[in-house]
Amino acid sequence: MSDDSLKTPYEKSSGNYASTYSEAINYYKMLASKFPEVHFLTYGMTDVGLPLNLVVVSSAKDFEINDAREGGKKMVILVNNAIHAGEPEGVDATMALVRDLVTKKEMHHLLDHVVFAVIPVYNIGGYLNRNKTSRVNQDGPEEYGFRGNAQNLDLNRDFVKCDSKNAKSFTEIFQAWKPEVFIDNHVSDGADYQYVLTYFATHYSKLPPTLGNYVKNVYQPALEAQTKEMGFAMCPYVETLDETPDSGIVGFMETGRYATGYTSLFNTIGLCVETHMLKPFNKRLDATYVFMHAALINADKNWQDIMKAKKAGDEEIAKQNEFVLDWVLDKSKHDDFLFQGYEAGYKPSEVSGLPRLYYDRNKPFERNVPFYNYYEPLVKVTAPYYYILPQACDKAVERMKLNHIEMQRLTHDTVLEIEMYHIDKYETNPHAYEMHYNHTNTVVKASTMKVRFHAGDYVIPVHQAGARYIVEALEPASPDSYFAWNFYDAILQEKEYYSNYVFEDIAADLLKKDSTLRNSLEAKRKADPAFAASAKDQLDFVYRHSPYFEKEYMLYPVGRMMGKVDLGVE
Repeated sequence: MSDDSLKTPYEKSSGNYASTYSEAINYYKMLASKFPEVHFLTYGMTDVGLPLNLVVVSSAKDFEINDAREGGKKMVILVNNAIHAGEPEGVDATMALVRDLVTKKEMHHLLDHVVFAVIPVYNIGGYLNRNKTSRVNQDGPEEYGFRGNAQNLDLNRDFVKCDSKNAKSFTEIFQAWKPEVFIDNHVSDGADYQYVLTYFATHYSKLPPTLGNYVKNVYQPALEAQTKEMGFAMCPYVETLDETPDSGIVGFMETGRYATGYTSLFNTIGLCVETHMLKPFNKRLDATYVFMHAALINADKNWQDIMKAKKAGDEEIAKQNEFVLDWVLDKSKHDDFLFQGYEAGYKPSEVSGLPRLYYDRNKPFERNVPFYNYYEPLVKVTAPYYYILPQACDKAVERMKLNHIEMQRLTHDTVLEIEMYHIDKYETNPHAYEMHYNHTNTVVKASTMKVRFHAGDYVIPVHQAGARYIVEALEPASPDSYFAWNFYDAILQEKEYYSNYVFEDIAADLLKKDSTLRNSLEAKRKADPAFAASAKDQLDFVYRHSPYFEKEYMLYPVGRMMGKVDLGVE
């Protein structure tokens, strides 16, 4: 075969061309037909009606999941491309890397202890929606896809809520292969600076101690040194404290809606590549290739340590009792980062005549800027021993099953004395966000009560490797909980009410018999003149503090069993 037959569509172009979807898939199928180390797999559907594909590269030439790992002698790196289809570098860079792994003798050893798995194009619907204008901030390629998928969803906000078929098929792949390392390839927006390559890793604070320390103190420094040696010095993803990098760079704390936020819930080292939008397409593609190549070199050298750290993370999280649900940036602490940027300034806008920001590429600089990467817990929770998830919560049940969460089912109807939450306060986004109106700043009140559960309801033990996923999904105060994504909105609406003229007599009788209620009403009248002047409000106060008020209103349906008991499960 000639060298030309193995060139990617990008390599046959002028250097500013991103492969189409069919070109990418056909290229991988060609490699699979020629090289036994490459295997092309098809998983579930995507929203555009095409299946999600996985390319597996393994020197074992055996592509059953357990066999490919060779009984613990191989780790898995999973690469995800084109989650934002207007950011296509990963598609073409990974095609070239897979080819080089099987054709270049000097790279063969990188597969000795690593299975390299690739989702060629994740957002297939968006990738098919090719255009030249939707990435106005970006330098090339000639054409690219669109950020929204076939449902117009941003798939990098869809991992816990899992609205798209894409996300469900991704979950199937992820949970089947359980990678030690996950790489998500992107292009940045934001400030201008000298770097082609920026990235962030799963924040170490979110990970179990052994794994978190390994990522922060060993894995990341080694990866950064390797990419620098290969010609691409890396910078932390440039999320600025204020408008420009001089104000400081903020470490990214991703939640479960994001790809790397989701994978971290299962103790996978998540790496998000962010090449710089204003650098030419060919440079961004080269940088993406180098990053993945460096990750393979690191894995080849340290595969045993990586696997041990992941295993330790699984074991530690399964024993963990307290979980942080939300974090806040600690602005009082920072490290210094030697940053290569451009001087920023302001000049009159030719559009508005008012001052506008610009970066002067004739004035490059290298100086220390603050790197704010310390977070403090904002919301903590002590996890129960079991969650009891009613089968009626079918969206939650479906997603727990997708994520291979260990669950058992009650064999009979039973009344349990169990801790339940009432939703005390919450705010709702007034604007649609990814097909939802998210709840935020949720505050709950816990109380112990007797609750009837039914045969077939799900008992979920927290002490398992997916513990963080369970807790962050089922605790309402978590930013990406099922409650935050509107799975339980039915509890936020009252279903029963009363006719005033009927309840007046009942309320009067209640006040005669219940001195506590009578005193509470009187105190409320004294404290609130508007309340004292409203017959309707006073009657409603009595109703809401009476046995007649529906107990289901604002009652979160998932129970928390704090101790280990025999619940009668199958």
